[in-house]
Order: sequence, then C-alpha cells, then structure tokens
Amino acid sequence: MTVRLTGRDLDRDQVVRVARGAERVEIDETARARMTRSREVVRAVLKRGEPVYGSNTAVGVLKRVGIAATDADGYAASMNRHHIVGQGPTASDGLVRATMLRLANHFAEGSPGVRPELADRLVVALNGGEVPLLRTIGSIGQADLAPLADLGDALFRGMTLEAGEGTAILDNNSFSTAWAALAVADVEILLDTMDVAGALSLEGLAANPTMLHAAIGEVRPYPGLRRTLERFRKLLIGSAIWEPGAPRNLQDPLTFRNLPQIQGACRDVLAHVDEQLAIELNASQGNPIVVPAEERVISVANFEILPLAVALDYLRLVLATALTSSAERTVKILGAPWSGLPTGLTPVAGTTAAGLTYLSLAAQSLAVEARLLAQPVSFEVASTTHAEGIEDRTTMAPLAARRLAEMVGLGERIVAIELTVGAQATDLRGLRRGRGTEAAVAVVRGVIPFLDVDDSVPELEPLVGLVGHGAFAAGSATAERPTPIPTPDATSTSAAG
Repeated sequence: MTVRLTGRDLDRDQVVRVARGAERVEIDETARARMTRSREVVRAVLKRGEPVYGSNTAVGVLKRVGIAATDADGYAASMNRHHIVGQGPTASDGLVRATMLRLANHFAEGSPGVRPELADRLVVALNGGEVPLLRTIGSIGQADLAPLADLGDALFRGMTLEAGEGTAILDNNSFSTAWAALAVADVEILLDTMDVAGALSLEGLAANPTMLHAAIGEVRPYPGLRRTLERFRKLLIGSAIWEPGAPRNLQDPLTFRNLPQIQGACRDVLAHVDEQLAIELNASQGNPIVVPAEERVISVANFEILPLAVALDYLRLVLATALTSSAERTVKILGAPWSGLPTGLTPVAGTTAAGLTYLSLAAQSLAVEARLLAQPVSFEVASTTHAEGIEDRTTMAPLAARRLAEMVGLGERIVAIELTVGAQATDLRGLRRGRGTEAAVAVVRGVIPFLDVDDSVPELEPLVGLVGHGAFAAGSATAERPTPIPTPDATSTSAAG
C-alpha cells in the first residue's frame, strides 16, 4: 500500500505503517497544487514589501531585524544552524520517520507557504530509507525547534531555500505529534493486553464474575466501560468461574472488582486523546500562515498544541492508575491470604521455595516509576525574560509524549508479570479457563514454563517482547455469545470483603 498525503486526512494507523513498516509515501496532486498556490501568495506579499515574520524579518528576539530581499534565501538556509541545540539521546528510527511524515503532511496542508519541492524531499527520504539523527531533548513544545533543526540540517542542507521556508521547517510540532501518535498506538495495544491479563487474574483468584454483568454498562453508560465489559465476558467464555460455587468471595479486592471501570476509563480517555491527535496530525501548526483567499500572510500561534499536550497528560494519569492496579493484583495472587494458593504460587505448600514471590516487588517498583511519569507537564511555565518576554508560554508537548512512551515501556513489563503470575495461578487452581485466557496461557507457556518447586524465577524479556508486539492484543476475545452470568444470590461465596 501507499500513503497518499493530502494535508487533511493523515491518521494514526498510517503514521504507524510508515514509521514502523516502511510503507511508501506520495504527495497528492491536489496538495501539490495547494502548496504551489500558497507559495505564489508568499512571493506576492514579499514583493509588495509587507512584513512577514521569518521571511523578511528575523525570528524570536531578533524579530525587529529586517532581512533584505537579496539576503532572504541565505537567512532561510542559516536558520537551521542557529537552532541546532538538541540534547540527549537520539530518536528511534520509527520516530524519525513519523516526524518526517507529519512534516510532509504539514507542508501539504498548504498554509506554511512552502514549495512542493520541500515535501518531495521528505518523501524521497522516507521512501529511500534515510533516517537522520534527531536528539530527543531540548524543545519546550512551542514548535519543536531543536529536533526539527536536526532534521532540517540533515535533509535540506545544500537545497536552496526561499524566504520563509526555513521558518516553515522549524516552526511546527511535527516531532511532538509524531511521538504522540506512536505512543498512543502502543497504549491501545497495552490496554488490550491488560484486559487479557486482568481476565487471567480473575480466574487465578477465582473471582466473582458478577462484576462483569452487562447491566453495569446499562446503568453506568460509559462507552469504554461497556466495551470493556463485553471484552472480558468474551475472554472468559467457557471459564469455570461462571459456575455456581466457583467464586471464593462475594466481593473481591477492588483492583479485581473494579477492573471494568478502570480499564473502561482508560478507553474513554484514549478515545479523547485520539480525537485531539486526529486534528493535530492534519492541523496547521505553523507561524505565519498563508490565507490564499485574502492574498495575505498573517502571524498566528498555531504552534500552541495545548489540546494534545494536556490530553497526553490525562492519558498518563489514568494509565498510571491501571498499571498500579495490575501490580496490586499480582501482589494479591502471590499472597496465600488473598489467593488461597501456596505463597509464591509454588506447586507444593510449606517449602522454603519462594516461587514467584519476588516478582511482586518488581511489579511494585515498575508501578512506582509509572506513577512518577504521570505528573502533568502541560502547565509548566517558561522564563518570562526569554525573547524580551514575548515567548512566555510552553506546552512541553515533547516531554508529554516521551513520558507516555516511557510509561508504556514500564507497562509492558508490569503486564508481562501479571500474565506470568496469572498463568501459574490458573494452572495451580485447576479450574477450566476461558477460551481467550486459555489462548493467552498458550502464548505465555511458549516462552515462560510452569514454575516447579526448585525452579528459578523465569527470564521475562521474551514475554515482554511479545506484549509489546501485540501478541495478546488481537484475536484473544472471541465473538461468540457470552456465558450467562449468575446473579449474586445464585453464587456460592465463602467470604465478603
């Protein structure tokens, strides 16, 4: 397949396919005509002698300095060098490719006022496998100046840039938006996998399945909750926990009993983030912008991407809650007082073997780090003295996206631990698993063997890799009709709590 850039309909799935699957890219002819028309307007405005930020004026604190027409092209080329201030580690190949795609789509939208040749250069780089080095730290999110300077210096060096085109390369949020798109795609995979791990934990605890009744979504009609309830019921088709007498408690610990509400909240927030992301992938993020209908170039602040930055903060907050709950379920299942199984899920009780006990510490440590990453960053305040006090706002959108990506990495490990513990617990408990959870355990057992009494804690890296690649995210939930759920009165319970 080929992704055709129109400047108006790029979606998250296309970003992932180009970034990680090297799908080919081309510029739509209508977008090419739009760019040509906008560039004609820029030339006409400059010919009339009207001031245009970044074209016949310098930028930032030097905005009062005029640029002669004979020097405009040279200034456009020099801007990249002035902004190469990136710090820290380099971006992954996928993130670099996603950034190039978003920048090409930004140009294709038309309002930056650049020639089609600039978009073409990015497409040639994408299709030819060029991956410039971009540093990931050093941008405050009011346009991703530092990483885009790295990109511009690598791809446009030697290319003659016209007045204003240097500004257009730098003055947008393609890096932040691209990173957000990839991180959000990974969150979706993680949430699907967390459903599977959570369902396995319900079986491992022999939990009361009335907390999955369809009526919950009717009286509390959140879309995410309804979808989550349906997913859990499908994952557990055929499970013995539906049978009278199987549940051990009338009310299980909240991290088990509230699973649909927590996972559902994550899905609702993810849907909101996706709405903001869909806009930003195609929105004008630059300054200035061309208004062809009025033959004008106007100064704006479209690099203010607070809607996306604050949405990423929101998603990290709710995801940290879900990951903390996952870690707590692991702790509970590994403890005999809660699970009713041997401590550490050893096959034989009363031995000195610790079994999987200390995986609970690893899970808790990872959850702590996840919670620390949840701190919102979109309200950070920049120095009011920079650029004579004009540049006194920041979104920290790159940091918001980076922290989300880092949280996903932690989450993959937390969920791998829950899957490992859930598989061991259900094997020990001996209850029939559901179709979805049985399929999940088969995947787990492909890399993590059943832990016998004298075995060491298994190496989880292969399972972490499977989680990240979506091995548990698709195909686990069947589409068949769920098993009817017993009412609380018909369910035999031994304790309330």
